[in-house]
Amino acid sequence: MKNQQSNSRRTFLRNLGASASAMSLPMLGYAGNEVVQNESSGLYSILTDLDRKGSGQPGRKLGIALVGLGYYSTNLLAPALQQTQNCRLAGIVTGTPSKAEEWMKKYNIPKENVYDYKTFDRIADNKDIDVVYVVLPNSMHEEYVVRAAQAGKHVICEKPMAITPKACQNMIDACKKANKQLAVGYRLHYEPFTKEVMRLGQEKVFGAVKFVESSDGFRSGDPNQWRLKKSMAGGGPLMDVGIYAIQGARYVTGEEPISVTAQFAPKTDPVKFKDVEETMFWQFEFPSGAVSNSTTSYASGVERLYASCEKGWFELSPAFGYGPLKGRTSKGPIEMPVVNHQAAHMDGVCKDLLDGKQLPGHVTGEEGLRDVTLLQAIYQAAETGKKLKLKA
Repeated sequence: MKNQQSNSRRTFLRNLGASASAMSLPMLGYAGNEVVQNESSGLYSILTDLDRKGSGQPGRKLGIALVGLGYYSTNLLAPALQQTQNCRLAGIVTGTPSKAEEWMKKYNIPKENVYDYKTFDRIADNKDIDVVYVVLPNSMHEEYVVRAAQAGKHVICEKPMAITPKACQNMIDACKKANKQLAVGYRLHYEPFTKEVMRLGQEKVFGAVKFVESSDGFRSGDPNQWRLKKSMAGGGPLMDVGIYAIQGARYVTGEEPISVTAQFAPKTDPVKFKDVEETMFWQFEFPSGAVSNSTTSYASGVERLYASCEKGWFELSPAFGYGPLKGRTSKGPIEMPVVNHQAAHMDGVCKDLLDGKQLPGHVTGEEGLRDVTLLQAIYQAAETGKKLKLKA
């Protein structure tokens, strides 16, 4: 991952009023970008060359159709799409007629841009929709990414990309066959605090990274939610927020792990967590000699990314939630603009699509495949109790 880039849910709700008004675009460190502050709110936006000069298609915004209108689409993606510069909410796919009516009125979506899961494939004939964003339970990602590609649409898929590496590869292959691009919902790769800790670690600002703590967990609520059903989620917190901890260790070191050990914690609520793990721990070793230690849990909150280096340290806490994130180093606080993560992510992806560029590797299906391979390796290490060597 060289040169890349819940407590979380409560953090989002607490800060929605502040961060939702922050318009942003990614690539903060690129030449020509300008950070501007809103005089009334005090929040920051990132003004890029695109705002001043326009993209390769001046005034053109890509139309995005959201597939699945659950929490993430309703409370984060749809509001973010009211702030984006390069894309807009153009359509929806839902199996609930009452939701369809509500969304059509709220967002002025024409009836011809509304689909259910049986009529989904007709989206191929809709020139108003350029990108399909799959926001469904993990087990359904493969089917709808493949169908979206076959319908001739670019695709964004929520993380984790799928439950198995084989499913990920099928999704990659389908998009390549259709000559369409596939992005995964790695919103933090476009978030300024995250981009800064990537830089600090990969450029060895405090010397070589020696140890990383990368953990994410929260107290799970509804015992009937799909995330607690293995057939739909593929696992418990590891498949949900644990992937953020995996990403954190990888993008701080800029390396791929060469081995993993892992442990399941005892279940304090075996009824609620009868189908999935409640808490997990795992440890990575990296080629440079750096090591990481991680926790993920549905039993209690943790959200921290900490790196100890030869000549100092740096951390984010909160590190993975919807914002605002906060950071500091052994030399002082990390000061970066607060942005809307979802708007920055979708704008970044759609800018590249508008400009006819290949998406950066760290947000593509190949990156999603790497993470899902590591997720399955962690489960295998925990089940066997052995150190598992990982392929490059």
